[in-house]
Amino acid sequence: MAWQKVLGLLVAFAAFNFAVAGKRTLVLVDNWSIRESHSIFFKNLRDAGFDLTFKTADDASLALVKYGEFLYENLILFSPSVEDFGGTIDVPAITNFIDGGGNVLVAGSSDIGDPLRELASECGVEFDEEKTAVIDHLNYDMADQGKHTLIVADPTNLIDAAMIVGKKGKSPFLFRGVGMVSDPENPLVLNILHAASTAYSHSPVDKIEEFPHAVGTNTLLIAGLQARNNARVVFVGSLDFFSDEFFQSPVQNTNKGEKFPQSGNQELASNLAQWVFHQKGVLRVGKVAHHRTGEKEPDAAYIINQNIDFSIEIQELVNGEWRPFAGDDVQLEFVRIDPFIRTTLKHKKGVFYTSFTLPDVYGVFQFRVDYNRVGYTRLYSTTQVSVWPLQHTQYERFIPSAYPYYTSAFSMMVGVVLLSFVFLHFKEEPKDKKE
Repeated sequence: MAWQKVLGLLVAFAAFNFAVAGKRTLVLVDNWSIRESHSIFFKNLRDAGFDLTFKTADDASLALVKYGEFLYENLILFSPSVEDFGGTIDVPAITNFIDGGGNVLVAGSSDIGDPLRELASECGVEFDEEKTAVIDHLNYDMADQGKHTLIVADPTNLIDAAMIVGKKGKSPFLFRGVGMVSDPENPLVLNILHAASTAYSHSPVDKIEEFPHAVGTNTLLIAGLQARNNARVVFVGSLDFFSDEFFQSPVQNTNKGEKFPQSGNQELASNLAQWVFHQKGVLRVGKVAHHRTGEKEPDAAYIINQNIDFSIEIQELVNGEWRPFAGDDVQLEFVRIDPFIRTTLKHKKGVFYTSFTLPDVYGVFQFRVDYNRVGYTRLYSTTQVSVWPLQHTQYERFIPSAYPYYTSAFSMMVGVVLLSFVFLHFKEEPKDKKE
């Protein structure tokens, strides 16, 4: 019975490792007090199953990679004022971490240092300079101390993507920190939350002599990035945005006068964390099948103009479980160089399917499903097949349009027969006999 107990412990240990896989998270902070001031946010992450490892940003033992393997799947940078990371971590190491599929959550502040500004620049986002803040002389909270930097952001300023920000509520958000702008030529950057049209980014104590870094709705409070390898990065200009104080504070916009008993920061922060750490909006491809209509197994190659059935299984990660995806806009392309056929797939219990007739063109084709929607990981599946022309035994024996050619061929045959008959049976009389 002893070996059964040992086996049970091994199974339990393996199950634990499987549950923790993908949730190992390194949290870098400026000082240990952040663990207390942001305890609600960290507690929510632990309750969601994340394994948090806290270290100061200048710890000499910091490392993201060991023996060629990443030690963590997620990285939280709650250290906006850091000037130099400790250990082997630096901006190139973090970008390499993102290139390897790692996810990063970055929180800034008005004391933002050069490393975070450089990291944001690598991702298509630009923080304003140190000692600046987002200022709004109309939309600020009643608890503001006179600089109008404790601004109130309306939920209508959120990106229209429920997979990222959740369902939009009525409670506004409190924000105090540095502003951002995004690269308009970078299609991977997401403007998640922008400021009101009356906001701008500048030093709250200096006179404005130059045009501010960001003005109006171009001033971003939260920005995101989903890389081509599906790694996700979120930049929030306010470390206070995740604090217990902002989570629990009432909100009253001086411009509108309406008072809310609690801000919407906690709900938005929770949704952002789930999205950036791949707990939401994750798709994967299951079984892909194709065959001629009426059959069950695929052919080695298809023939032009045949009827083909195609199906693909797509699953979505929901609350830690893979469930059938229910998208109504998944399309299939049948591609050689350009798509010859593009059709929207029907679906039932996560299986997307369609039937179509192959084009009258032979060559090497691909069944391609390329699904790229805001908030979801990119789903890309290709299956290569060959399409052959008709064999010589498969062509029609008599084609109506070829009747003139048939007539000419048979007339020639008849002419040859007549000519042969005349040539064989005509005898010329000798000249001597005539005389």
